[in-house]
Amino acid sequence: MGDQPYILIVDDDPDILDGITAILETQPYRLATARDGKKCMEMIAREIPDLLILDLLMPRMDGWGVIREMRSDPQYADVPIMVLTTVVEDASRRRYELETGLAMDVQDYIQKPVAPAELLRRVRALLK
Repeated sequence: MGDQPYILIVDDDPDILDGITAILETQPYRLATARDGKKCMEMIAREIPDLLILDLLMPRMDGWGVIREMRSDPQYADVPIMVLTTVVEDASRRRYELETGLAMDVQDYIQKPVAPAELLRRVRALLK
């Protein structure tokens, strides 16, 4: 994997991908992006990331499907996952997502948009 941590960022919104990538490029990380869960899993099969930053609502395979697949495969079960989600107006739905994500062994859960300094702090914490 090399000396630089490898981070895979998965989101179907190109603006989010560009924004997260721009923030993380300020650090010594190797970055890759995918626009859906299927592509994410193909990329993980080629190289296991040190951190997966994952959107939940995506085409072809959503974030929940990625999490379930990763956590059911011992080869990928220990990869830290940071879930990024949009602000959900319905608080009960957000609570459900949070509890489901935690039950599925997600290491961090943050709402988009995230402040650059906060994203960097949380990424550093997950890469330790």
